[in-house]
Amino acid sequence: MSDSPVDMYVPGFGHGLGEALLIEWVAGVGDRVERGDAIAVVETDKASTEIVAECEGRVTAHCATAGEIVKSGELLYRLAAD
Repeated sequence: MSDSPVDMYVPGFGHGLGEALLIEWVAGVGDRVERGDAIAVVETDKASTEIVAECEGRVTAHCATAGEIVKSGELLYRLAAD
């Protein structure tokens, strides 16, 4: 990963669901995460689920607020190499 932050997007939720409620951030800005670590918890009409890191790095920004509806493909957070 380069030194510049990488944009990470809201994943697809499957089953025709295109949006979810962002319940909470698990990883805060400045936290280091490994691939597979929980970043956030979202809730769809079907269930609550964790969004996990696709790669390792340090969270540099949250691009949504807890309590907000997020849509698949929208910018969710930024990640940078340490």
